[in-house]
Order: sequence, then C-alpha cells, then structure tokens
Amino acid sequence: MFNLTTFRELVTAALWTGLLAGLLLTAIQQIQVIPALLKAEVYEQNATVVPDAGTSHEHSAWQPENGWERTFFTTVANISLGVGFALLMGAIMHLRTRPDNWRIGLLWGLAGYLTFFVAPSLGLPPEVPGTEAANLEDRQTWWLITVLDTGFGLWLLAFAKTRTNQFFGAVLLAAPHLIGAPQPEVPSSAAPAELAHSFITATVFANAVFWLALGGLMARFYKK
Repeated sequence: MFNLTTFRELVTAALWTGLLAGLLLTAIQQIQVIPALLKAEVYEQNATVVPDAGTSHEHSAWQPENGWERTFFTTVANISLGVGFALLMGAIMHLRTRPDNWRIGLLWGLAGYLTFFVAPSLGLPPEVPGTEAANLEDRQTWWLITVLDTGFGLWLLAFAKTRTNQFFGAVLLAAPHLIGAPQPEVPSSAAPAELAHSFITATVFANAVFWLALGGLMARFYKK
C-alpha cells in the first residue's frame, strides 16, 4: 500500500542514496575519468580552427573552470542524478516488494546499469571531446527507445510467467540494436584511439560502481 508515510520513506531513502552514490561517483571520476577527459579536451582545442584576428565570432557557451569549480558542479550533477535514479528505482522496488537486504538491491542496481548504460553504450559508446557524432536528436531518440525497450525487456524476462512474454522481452532487448544507433557519416576523433579507449574503460567502471551503489544503498535505506 502506497501512502504518505511510504512516500516519505521513499524520498528519504532516495535522498541519502543519491547523496552517497553521487559523492562516490565523483570520487571515481576524479581519479579515472576526468584525467582522460582533460587530455582529450587539449586535443580538441588544438584541432579547433582559430579565427583570424579581427574576425567577429560568437562567444562560446559558459562552462565551469577546471579545478574546484568543475568539481563542484560535477558533484551537484552526480548527486541530482543519483537522487532521481534512486527515486525511480525505489518506485519500481515498491511495485514488486521492498527488498529484504542490500544484496537484493545489487540486482536492481545491475538491472539499472544494463538498462541505462550498457545497452545504450553498445550503439553509442561514451565519447571524448572532439569526437564526430551523429545528429543529437537522432541519438537522443535512439537512446530513449533503447532504455525503454531494455527496461521493459528485462522486466518481462525476470517476472513474466509465460514463455511467450519472456520471448517478447528478449525481442525488446535486441530490437534497438537490430535497428542500429545513428552514426556520423565520417567517424573521426581529435583524440588518439588509445585515449578514447581509456576514457570508455574508465566510464564503464565508474558507472558500474555508481549503479551497484545505488541499488545496494537504496535497498539498505528502503528495506522492509
């Protein structure tokens, strides 16, 4: 039964979960992801054509400076992301049953990792700055379709009682990848391939820890 007390418990659990998981993600990013990102930005800047003197041009969009400012805004974004995903995960947990322990939460975290990171990354892997990409709206549409198909497909595989529905779940998992993600006409990157691979590896690891922490912590704070 979902009532005001349950809602308050859900929100409180999500706030604590998002805070801790967001801080953990930031710490891992500072160690593994950000160094590769900063190196890639140097290659991107070197590849940018500098306008001739006297030529008018628009100012680039504001972005935080490297250092404490960038770390602060990254932390705020990670915590906000963590709270949002924790709320979603908690609501889905409630549809089934509240977890008995944090180990059950790890399975929910794994499902979230597969849904929101692994499946979309098979077609649209993490990109370093300076990478040529397909149209943004096309990528966003494919990402959303992939997340919805993967989430619903995993749900059917895990909880459906008939083989027909389970088969339908497997079809949903495969469908976005059979269609294929939008790709640029001429793939290119300003950064070396080794750096791009290093960035992808670091991002894969950081997101795995983030999602497992989300699941474990949410189950711990929202258990029966």
